[in-house]
Amino acid sequence: MKDYQNILFPYAYNILGSAEDAQDVMQDVLTKYYTDAREGIENEKAYLIRSVINLSINRKTRRKLAVQPEVWLPEPVATESADANVHLKDILSYSLLVLLEKLNAKERAVFILKESFDYSHDEIAGILGITEEHSRKLLSRAKTRLFKPGETPEVGIRNERTNAMLQNYIDAIRGRNLQKLEGLLAEDIAFYADGGGKVNVFRKISTGFAEVAELLDYVYHTYQTQSAIKITEINHQPAFLFYDGERLISCQVFDISPQTGKIMQISSVVDPEKLKRIGV
Repeated sequence: MKDYQNILFPYAYNILGSAEDAQDVMQDVLTKYYTDAREGIENEKAYLIRSVINLSINRKTRRKLAVQPEVWLPEPVATESADANVHLKDILSYSLLVLLEKLNAKERAVFILKESFDYSHDEIAGILGITEEHSRKLLSRAKTRLFKPGETPEVGIRNERTNAMLQNYIDAIRGRNLQKLEGLLAEDIAFYADGGGKVNVFRKISTGFAEVAELLDYVYHTYQTQSAIKITEINHQPAFLFYDGERLISCQVFDISPQTGKIMQISSVVDPEKLKRIGV
């Protein structure tokens, strides 16, 4: 069963944006599969993938219908060990998961299956119970909602260059050098904070390099000066983990432009429920 969990997890997580919900969906599907009669199932793996995808779509749709907070960020997943844990390679980048919140559940599923898992429209139609034409329309609609015409978004990965830049970033904040800090931020940078209703955040949304730099300076010198900071990789992107002793209290994920090397977005997760599964 463990092997199937590794295979199924990226499908459920990429659709739901929540590791906890993904685990629940997998458990429901696998429990039902192993307790019910399995007559007529020729391809066990394909059947389980299809079941997980459809249950994930249903759960995502129900959550979308509920009252949504002003800022909802995906649950971060540590991908430092992606080379050793192959299934982690299929986890989407954090920035893309944030973007995918613009889509409805079925648009999101089609986009993920086509663009991330390289399914054909014929295969997607069979999984979702729609026509190929409908699958193509959902993909086109999803791309229109996600990207500007001709845009091919790239996410900066963690490497020596980004590690050095993030060291300069935290040094600028510690030294209260706003001019240096602003120089590391894209002009139209966006900052999002998700406390999950459990932790109060000073500001949930902030935009523009001057406003974000002031916010980062305030938050660090008010709440984080005693924190230990670890540079790591979350959803294939560079990130900071802030610790109070052994307790993880905050995760900041950075969207860094591969072209300019500047920070385009910072996603700050302080919801303790979303932090407990990072496991690093």
